[in-house]
Amino acid sequence: MTLHANDISALQQRIAAESDQQAYKALYLHFQPWLYQFAYSFIKSHELAEEIVSDVFIRVWQKRTQLLGVENLRLYLYVSTKNHALNYLQKMRRNRSFSLDELSVEITSIQAGPDQLLITKEMHDRVTLAVNQLPLRCKMIFKLVKEDGLKYREVAELLGISVKTVEAQITLAVKKLGNTIRFEAGRSTPLNSNPGD
Repeated sequence: MTLHANDISALQQRIAAESDQQAYKALYLHFQPWLYQFAYSFIKSHELAEEIVSDVFIRVWQKRTQLLGVENLRLYLYVSTKNHALNYLQKMRRNRSFSLDELSVEITSIQAGPDQLLITKEMHDRVTLAVNQLPLRCKMIFKLVKEDGLKYREVAELLGISVKTVEAQITLAVKKLGNTIRFEAGRSTPLNSNPGD
């Protein structure tokens, strides 16, 4: 089930005000896949990425009464995940400089929002393929903006880059997606039958 902003806000209130475990579980199931991918981009370990996300949500539950003061829960969770990942790297004495080009996030689906046009499964598959072919920097920024709904400023702060860089990468991503989709559409168009067929 896809949760929209109002749904997330409602769950957030139930967790903070009522210690609602069902709401907490729903929130976890919604965010876990994306936060796991984000943690993995830093850690490069499936097991440790899962552990980091679990730690983030344990902390959310422990500090649940403070959730009402969190304006953007999605951004809050991403920042918490990033901080946990970097803290882990530091503790393990593997604190080295990470560039955006080293980030590796596999995007397995594109989820259309309520304001987006419905697309056929074939087009959905083309878009997914095109996204997976983006350069790693484009892929990460595209996911955070288009799939997770973060603002350019929020992505810039999260990844330690300028807003102009985010804008440039989104422009590049959209251009590459458009070119790939048009190319794939052209290849899939049935050719006229050869004479004599």
